[in-house]
Amino acid sequence: MKKLFLIIGAPGSGKTTDASIIARNNSDKIVHFSTGDLLRSEVEKRSELGKTIDGYISAGNLVPLDIVVNTIVTAIKNSPKDVILLDGYPRSVEQMNRLDELLKSEKSIQLVSVIEVSVGEKVARDRVLGRARGSDDNETVFNNRMKVYLEPLGAIQSFYTTKRALQKINGERDIDSIVNDMENFIKTRI
Repeated sequence: MKKLFLIIGAPGSGKTTDASIIARNNSDKIVHFSTGDLLRSEVEKRSELGKTIDGYISAGNLVPLDIVVNTIVTAIKNSPKDVILLDGYPRSVEQMNRLDELLKSEKSIQLVSVIEVSVGEKVARDRVLGRARGSDDNETVFNNRMKVYLEPLGAIQSFYTTKRALQKINGERDIDSIVNDMENFIKTRI
C-alpha cells in the first residue's frame, strides 16, 4: 500500500525544498513529487496539454482539476517507493474533495497526513521574490498565488483537522530544524 503525505504551504514556504531533502535522506523508502514540478514537466514537453497548463501557471491560476488529479494519480501509482511526499496539493476545496473521493475508492493508497508548512505572508513574499526562479516569480503573480492559496485554507485546515490528519510545522525557522521536525513526524507515521 502506498502511504501518502500531502505537504501544503504558501508559495515560498519551503515545502518543496523540505520534502526534497527528506526524500533524499530516505531514498530507500521515500519519494517526493511536487505538484508544480509535475505540471511544469508537462509544460517543458511542449505538448498540447503542456501549453494548456502553461496558460494557467503563467498567470498564477490553478490548473483545471481533472488535469491535476490525473497527473498526481499517475505519479503515485507509478511511484517506485511506497511512501510518497506530495507537495502543493490540495490548493482548493474542489481538489481536496476530489482526492478524498478518489482515496475512498482507491484501496492501494492511504492518506497518512497533511503537513502544513506555516509561514507568514511577508516571509513568503520575500522568499519568492528573492528566488526569482521563473516567469511566475514576480510581485503580481505572487499576490495572485497568495490569494489563491489563502482563500480555501481555512476549509482545508478544518477538513483535515476533523479527519485528525493535519500537522502544522513552523516554516519560519532554519531549514535544518524544519526538515528535522517534518522528517521525525513522517517516520513516526510509517
